[in-house]
Amino acid sequence: MTAARSAASRAADLRRALANQFAADHALTDPEWRKAIEAVPREAFFGDAVFLRRDGEEGTHWEPLRRTEESEEKWLELAHTNATWVTQVDGVDAADATEPLTGVPTSSLSLPTVVVQMLEVSGLADGESVLEIGTGTGYSAALMCQRLGSAAVTSIEVDPVVAERARRTLTDLGYEPTLAVGDGLRGYDRDDFEYDRLIATCAVRYVPASWMWQVRDGGTITTPLWGWMNGYALAHLTLADDGTASGRFSTVDVSFMPARAHVSPPLTYYVASSRRGDTRDSKVDPSLLGDWTGRFVAQLAAPSAQLLGGGDEVTLFDVGTGSRASTAPNPAGGWTVRQHGPLRLWDAVEEALLTWQEAGSPHQSGFGLTVTRDRQYVWLDTPEGPSWELPA
Repeated sequence: MTAARSAASRAADLRRALANQFAADHALTDPEWRKAIEAVPREAFFGDAVFLRRDGEEGTHWEPLRRTEESEEKWLELAHTNATWVTQVDGVDAADATEPLTGVPTSSLSLPTVVVQMLEVSGLADGESVLEIGTGTGYSAALMCQRLGSAAVTSIEVDPVVAERARRTLTDLGYEPTLAVGDGLRGYDRDDFEYDRLIATCAVRYVPASWMWQVRDGGTITTPLWGWMNGYALAHLTLADDGTASGRFSTVDVSFMPARAHVSPPLTYYVASSRRGDTRDSKVDPSLLGDWTGRFVAQLAAPSAQLLGGGDEVTLFDVGTGSRASTAPNPAGGWTVRQHGPLRLWDAVEEALLTWQEAGSPHQSGFGLTVTRDRQYVWLDTPEGPSWELPA
């Protein structure tokens, strides 16, 4: 057996093993998606370099790791691990990095189990068309092309360098979806054509109006909902013929890089400590903001606030107004909170968390999202239940 044939055989074995792992974890149930996973060579989207995360006393660094002839077997195994691999940091591709970087990841080869779960949650099926927001490496587009055929797949990417790399990879593998470079928050209008499904592989603070216009009545939008406290939920909405969309959040927990236009503003004048404001006892444990759903609920109540710290000592800070709330343990028991500014951030968060607890502290799947022409709001249990407006 030649070296090339041996490598191809090894890659096929690794794809089958990955599919087996997904099935065992109940992340993969559709046999058609399994066929796609076993057919698409994931290693092709791994490229020749990725970033390794290194955490140290001076913070997080991203160290470029390059493919070599000596590392071929290891490279193949890394490509098929159930892990997210960062391919770009602050716009710098791993292949172009000459030294470790600090900064924020801006593109990645997403966790494969999350890609599969997103596809399954979307309900995408044979004979349907799909618009993907965020091409990235092109791996998820390849899976959709493999199952649906290239003509059914449209994908848009904001970064031209990332888009071109994905185009080359997809073309080399024989896939020919419609690929575009542009702001995915505007969607991709194809004259009078309407998509059956829209899937976003970037997280948004609210559902862009253009997505609503470009999906047919009865079609669906599947997107991670995110906010400035880094709370996430996976929304799956069905469009009605009256121009609205509604649906519950999924039981699947996902996190994706946020759309660049939705990223939080820099904390340019945040003060680490302050004695300004009013102090009172807190009615809730601040560590609830470390809970996956608790943080999401807190974020709904104070969507303009960013979260710092953790445990008993958290700080919420709103750049726009300078409003702030900080918690601390009370030596006598419980917790205190100090607030100042025009927005009473902790008052809003506290009320939302108490409402959530009174309902039994359900997972995000106990919540839903409704989008109308005038407003977008997240509701608890039913659309008529307690609700919070999104910053649309």
